[in-house]
Amino acid sequence: MEKRTADASTALKKNDPSTVSAWAMYDWANSVYSLVITSSIFPIFYENATTAADGSDVIGFLGFQLKNTSLYSYTLSASFLIVALISPLLSGIADYAGRKKAFMQFFCYLGGLACIALSLFSLDYLTFGLAMVVLASVGYSGSQVFYNAFLPEIATPEHQDHVSAKGFALGYIGSVILLILNLLMVTRPEWFGLPDGDMAARISFVTVGIWWIGFAQITFRKLPGNVHGKKVRGEYLYRGYLALRNVFRELKATDRLKKYLRAFFVFNMGVQTVMYMAVSFAKKEIEGMPDGGLITSILIIQVIAVAGAYFFSWLSSVLGNLRALFFAVITWIAVCIIAYVIVTPVQFYLLAALVGAVMGGIQALSRSTYSKFLPETIDHASYFSFYDVSDKVGIVFGTFSFGLIYQMTGNLRNSALALGTFFVIGLVLLLLTPNKERGSVK
Repeated sequence: MEKRTADASTALKKNDPSTVSAWAMYDWANSVYSLVITSSIFPIFYENATTAADGSDVIGFLGFQLKNTSLYSYTLSASFLIVALISPLLSGIADYAGRKKAFMQFFCYLGGLACIALSLFSLDYLTFGLAMVVLASVGYSGSQVFYNAFLPEIATPEHQDHVSAKGFALGYIGSVILLILNLLMVTRPEWFGLPDGDMAARISFVTVGIWWIGFAQITFRKLPGNVHGKKVRGEYLYRGYLALRNVFRELKATDRLKKYLRAFFVFNMGVQTVMYMAVSFAKKEIEGMPDGGLITSILIIQVIAVAGAYFFSWLSSVLGNLRALFFAVITWIAVCIIAYVIVTPVQFYLLAALVGAVMGGIQALSRSTYSKFLPETIDHASYFSFYDVSDKVGIVFGTFSFGLIYQMTGNLRNSALALGTFFVIGLVLLLLTPNKERGSVK
């Protein structure tokens, strides 16, 4: 089996501060999508737009009568399934051609423009609106595959925890800045010459697209267009398939990486579903929770997550990556149990603080741990596509099960408790992941 490794003469200079900063700025650019569109303003806007005056939350879609929260959950599941299906092949092509940045740019622009189009969302054009939800999610997730794949090319293993944490920290800070502006627009529309909060919310979706595409240019100017430094010709689809096949064979032969990927697949199911469905949970299950309080809770998560990302980076240097992840997953199990019993807004704010403490940490550490476990290769996009497929297929299962349990029981608390089983299984799989590769002396 052919194993492609980086040529020292063409590889990026690793640990270069300007390159690391430019790379991390993409987190600053695209994290506003995660915060404003998936976690705060859009879910609230969607719930309000799809709830009837009499309080009914059942809407018709393609001949089915569905609860609005379940439909939103299924829509997210569909978007992640699309990414899971297309990203492995695209990443194989990107590795063969050395064109990770080009693919990253395409998905960035797709996602940003879809966010802008969400400003047209209405119940009368529900199919169009949900299609834009899908495209925005595909754009975000697709660009993230190639963004993550640059990590082992810009930083050596001993620096990757810190570099990954820097990206997430910048993302949390940047997204909070835009969310505060959007929150002011929604709660005080008259300050901005807007007629009401509905129009302000729609404009906030436009600001997300502009922010995302605009700040991404800092990253695109610095990262190279062809990391191989070699010219390639034709047969992109076939060569992309071959790159993917080789990576799959190598992946099966790496005991530590393979077992870690299984554990990540399961516990990340819970992490991502919490991130996407937290606002919907609070709006329906926490009595007396105002819309402003929902956004406040998201801000709490974001601010604390900055410290959490760096805390877990430090913890991994003391305990090692797997033990630090073990600690984080135990905390997530506690989060699910607490969510099942809380009833007041104050209790939810305290839970949000706990979520923030582990949200940034587990995301940054999961990415850098995977990067550290990679074998010597230049096929980083292909390897990270498997990471991303695990991420997205996990979200498909997580969000679908979350929506299905709610559709069947009418109680989102049952859905939250079910997420705890993902973390328990993930914890067991982490325990089965070895600290060293078989036959390794590292």
